[in-house]
Amino acid sequence: MLAALSRLLPRASWNVFFVTPATLLRWHRALVSRRWTSPSKCPGRPSTRADSREAVLRLVRENPTRGYQRISSELAGVGLRVPPSTVRDILNRAVLKTQAEGIWACDLFHVDAVYLKRLYVLFFIEHTTRVVHVAGVTAHPTGTWSLNSPQPGHEPGRAGRGHQIPHS
Repeated sequence: MLAALSRLLPRASWNVFFVTPATLLRWHRALVSRRWTSPSKCPGRPSTRADSREAVLRLVRENPTRGYQRISSELAGVGLRVPPSTVRDILNRAVLKTQAEGIWACDLFHVDAVYLKRLYVLFFIEHTTRVVHVAGVTAHPTGTWSLNSPQPGHEPGRAGRGHQIPHS
C-alpha cells in the first residue's frame, strides 16, 4: 500500500519514507515466495537404498510365504541390515503398485457454461496412467443417467480418448 501511495508523490518527496518503494516490493516478493515455495529438502527419514529394496523383493519372489520379520532376519544374516518395518513398507508399496493397475476411479465435476448454465461431467480416471476418460455431460444428473452413461472401453469413439494429467 505504501508503495502504491508513493507513486502519487513526486520522486523528490520520497526521502520522507524510511524505505524506498522498491524495497517494499522486494520484501513483498520475498514474503510471497517464502509462503508458496515448498521446502527444498523433504523432512523425514532418507529413502531405502535400491540394493536393499531389490534384495527384499528378490527374497519375497523366491519365498512368498515368509513374513517381513523373517525376511529381515535373513538379510541380517548376509550382512544387510534392513529393519522389519522397512521390509513391511517395501512389501506394502509393491502390493499397492500392482493393485493400482486395475483400479479406476469415477467422479463428477461441474462446469458453469455460458449464461450460467451448469453442466455436470462424469469421468473415470486410471490410477496407474492418470488418464481421464469423459463418460458423459448433462445438465441434470440422475442415478439412472450415471448408470446408463458409457463406461470406458464400452463405447467405441468415446472411451478410447483419454486426457493425460501431468504427474505432480
